[in-house]
Amino acid sequence: MGKARTRSAQSGVTLDAGALIALDNGDRKMIALILEAISQHRTFRIPAGVVGQTWRDGRRQANLARFLRATEVEVVPLDEALGRACGELCGITGTNDVVDASVVIIARERQDLILTSDPDDLRRLDQEANLVRI
Repeated sequence: MGKARTRSAQSGVTLDAGALIALDNGDRKMIALILEAISQHRTFRIPAGVVGQTWRDGRRQANLARFLRATEVEVVPLDEALGRACGELCGITGTNDVVDASVVIIARERQDLILTSDPDDLRRLDQEANLVRI
């Protein structure tokens, strides 16, 4: 995943819904990427909308529940400012997925790597995004 950085550095990892689903399903590639990021002391960021897209039943989603509780994980709320920025990005790019826009904006602001199952959708929002396909 690149150069190791300390947790005090802003750069971390932002996850989209596909990445969370892969983690919840025990996908080996996803788990390896998470472990590598942890070894590099990276912070994980998940937009609250992504949690909504993936959360169905906490009794059956033990892996996801455990990950979301980890100290390295920050769930970023979709407040008014982020909501407006997402709407503007969708308007500029001619897209309509506010949750994908929140992934891109959060990652852009923090210079994060994005773990995604759908890089094409995110590339429409930001050609320069640093993406890793799950």
